Amino acid sequence: MKVADIGPFFATLQAANPAPATELEYTTPFELLAAVLLSAQATDVGVNKATRRLYPVANTPQAILDLGLEGLEGYIKTIGLYRSKARHLMEACRMLVDLYGGEVPRSREALEALPGVGRKTANVVLNVAFGEPTIAVDTHIFRVSNRTGLAPGKTPLAVELKLGKRVPAEYRLHAHHWLILHGRYVCVARKPRCWECAVTAYCDFKPKTPAPDKK
Repeated sequence: MKVADIGPFFATLQAANPAPATELEYTTPFELLAAVLLSAQATDVGVNKATRRLYPVANTPQAILDLGLEGLEGYIKTIGLYRSKARHLMEACRMLVDLYGGEVPRSREALEALPGVGRKTANVVLNVAFGEPTIAVDTHIFRVSNRTGLAPGKTPLAVELKLGKRVPAEYRLHAHHWLILHGRYVCVARKPRCWECAVTAYCDFKPKTPAPDKK
């Protein structure tokens, strides 16, 4: 993707969705952190179903600790890898209570020190909860960045660093969500829906997927 096309690319995505938001349901930074931690290799829909049961009962680090490990597992057992996620979440809650008074820290280093929290999760929390212009590179953003030529790279970190250089400042705050949603619903993995893509003119992907025959 040419540098001159990056601005129009994001302007088009912005025009279609001026205020994009995460599809995870949350009301506090901790609820967001827990939901993102639980969402690894799981769908947002699946995580939301579990947290709708969990959060009315326990939605703070101390309340999660009070549930106990088995109690927490009972609420999230519909999510893949729930046992390891429950253990990580319990350990993270213990650290939040012991080190931060139950509050979610606002620094990348502190977030990444929490069990089960990697760079991607930290970026989501910084962006969504605290309004930092970070970009969490998940499978959708990795695919869209490489396929379109926006920010090609062999690793998520390489793509993230290139996005940091290529995305214009005025679009950086919401770039994370625009790219995720585009990858989730239009620039899908197996057969991108080029025939209904609003930014196809700026994309390097060839040949474009033709519209399916209507029979």
